[in-house]
Amino acid sequence: MLALIIRRLALGLVTVWLVSVIIFLGVEALPGDACTAILERDAHGEALAKCREVMGLTTPALTRYLDWSGGILTGDFGLSANGQERIAELVGYRLRNSLLLAAGALGVGIPLAIFLGVIAGLWRDRWPDILFSTGAIFAMTIPEFVAATILILIFAIWLGWVPAIVLTPADAPPLEFFPEFILASTVLTMLMIAHVMRMVRASMIEVMAGDYVQMATLKGVPYWRIVFRHALPNALLPAINVIALTVAWLLGGVVVVEVVFNYPGLGRLLVDAISDRDLPVVQAITMIVAITYVGVNLVADILSLALNPRLRSHQERGA
Repeated sequence: MLALIIRRLALGLVTVWLVSVIIFLGVEALPGDACTAILERDAHGEALAKCREVMGLTTPALTRYLDWSGGILTGDFGLSANGQERIAELVGYRLRNSLLLAAGALGVGIPLAIFLGVIAGLWRDRWPDILFSTGAIFAMTIPEFVAATILILIFAIWLGWVPAIVLTPADAPPLEFFPEFILASTVLTMLMIAHVMRMVRASMIEVMAGDYVQMATLKGVPYWRIVFRHALPNALLPAINVIALTVAWLLGGVVVVEVVFNYPGLGRLLVDAISDRDLPVVQAITMIVAITYVGVNLVADILSLALNPRLRSHQERGA
């Protein structure tokens, strides 16, 4: 088991390194640089040369990559394109705010998705399954900005229960975002419940049709004991990876939701950085999202190996 974990960790580190190379080369391939973004119309002649010298853009690409990647290991992402703000401080508050938004969605969405998925799986093709599955498909097909607009119209404009957008500054204490972040968290919760519930439902149906469940039923084991002690733990195993991908998506893939609600998170900062051609900030956010994806999936793989002896033995034979 330890050898498998070490192998997965090594693969994760290699993946992060490859992603860092791709990100750096991709930014290098773009026309212009941080100095052309700062100087704009004045980006020529002596002013452009001096700016590039100050920001270290005249050094070879390999040297700049080593400096940049070495700084990431120590938590130093360098300076933004204007040269006045440290990216670590700029991104820190936005990352915290995105984590706050994700925590609100996960805290409500995961338990509710598991509950609805189990109910839909146990009552397959009956009215609970039809109701929940229809709602899940509806939530999965509606674009985020449409769902956000509908919620703003109903709960903020018509009913006036919550604010329509977030006006709290990014560096404010977390409690000050309440209740402004409720609608944004609700949109993410709806989308997350739809995906996780469908996976739990499918897994529950498959597990309940398994031979060991049929054998337990023939032996007279109480139905709900079979469900909670034998079926549910096995049904949740496939959902672990879906939940892991959802967590990573919540941190880096909620750009539309954060823009619609003016939420000062990582996704909104990425949009602003792209608009301002702040390439160092774009690099930093992209790298943070990549590390998050790799880390969360690594944890999911380890949990799957730890909770599923058959999968672990299969991996050991393959090794």
